[in-house]
Amino acid sequence: MKSIKHIIIGLLSLLAWTAGAEQKDALHPFPKAEEGFKRTVIRLPQLANEENIKVEIIIGKTMKVDCNHHWFGGSLEAKNVEGWGYTYWILPKAGGPASTKMGCPDRSLHDEFVHVQGDGYLLRYNSRLPVVIYVPKNFEVRYRLWQAQEKTSYAKEE
Repeated sequence: MKSIKHIIIGLLSLLAWTAGAEQKDALHPFPKAEEGFKRTVIRLPQLANEENIKVEIIIGKTMKVDCNHHWFGGSLEAKNVEGWGYTYWILPKAGGPASTKMGCPDRSLHDEFVHVQGDGYLLRYNSRLPVVIYVPKNFEVRYRLWQAQEKTSYAKEE
């Protein structure tokens, strides 16, 4: 009885190790991060109706800010992995930070995640491939999911 238990534990360990190896191998085609950048990876779970879901990429950093609205400028660029056909994204440059110029009555500062506002931040959901994003080292990557409603509406002719 003990030997069957050990065999089952061994097989489960092997499956877990294989799954981890497959995930690491999934990154093999993607380039290493260049100097001054880091590679971030989002692994999405398999979901029903993935064609109705989008992934919003939110890049930024936590900063001490006042009562004004703060942001960075930049555009996420899609690149292809040569010979593989996989897509990865890079934020080559983030400008700023910039802010509105309202007078803040109390002049107090608080921590806030200040994100990059630009183009290319809504991606197709695909659980079969990792979402690989290269950003400057001092930025972090967050994400959230957007899902379409099942109900559609008709446009009117006018």
